[in-house]
Amino acid sequence: MKIADLRRKTDDELSDQLVKLCKEGFNLRFQQASGQLENTARRRQVRRDLARVKLLQGQRAAAAAKAPKA
Repeated sequence: MKIADLRRKTDDELSDQLVKLCKEGFNLRFQQASGQLENTARRRQVRRDLARVKLLQGQRAAAAAKAPKA
């Protein structure tokens, strides 16, 4: 997932994406622990996508806090 694609999403869509990625990460960890994980590189992709989503949410929160209130 590219950062440009994530920037086009709304805050609600980012929150949904975050929940989805967290669940997928949990399932991948569980599969690895039980020896059923075939694509080990997917864990790394999910971890990085999670970081991207959290980064965008933090940037948006900082921009909202910094914006002058009318």
